[in-house]
Amino acid sequence: MSVYKLDKLMAETRRLAAEYRKTTGSPLAVSGELARFDAARLLDLELCEQRGNGVDAIGRGERAGRKVQIKGRVIFDEHKGGQRIGQLNPEGEWDSVVLIIMDEEYQPVEIFEVTREAIMDAIANKQESQRSKRGALSVAKFKAIGESVWRHDERSGSGATD
Repeated sequence: MSVYKLDKLMAETRRLAAEYRKTTGSPLAVSGELARFDAARLLDLELCEQRGNGVDAIGRGERAGRKVQIKGRVIFDEHKGGQRIGQLNPEGEWDSVVLIIMDEEYQPVEIFEVTREAIMDAIANKQESQRSKRGALSVAKFKAIGESVWRHDERSGSGATD
């Protein structure tokens, strides 16, 4: 058995990643794993042990049975535009994609969810772009076509759903 519990490891990963960026100016590539952890914890998802076909988790509760692809993005400068999410697999078997937006401390701030249909429509409407052909979307576009399904509540320090 591990000396550390997963939630403590993730908290330490956040702390180290934030400190590393402050020290070096470069981010550590840990946002994907932190996003998977946060999505499972905050949206009641069961992570897939073997990821494949763009499916990272299966929904429980209100998302029961839904195949979910999880993306994470750390926003270091809210005024800087052009930020993109990781490439989507249009041929994958996912039903929706969740995007966990994190602050400079790698803490979740807001989670957006977009259905497969909305993403495929957005990609089809921008087929002239090489990025769109690869299934890449900007964070701004993802937010515009998605729904905020969780956000950090500053008053209580916990999350709230819309």
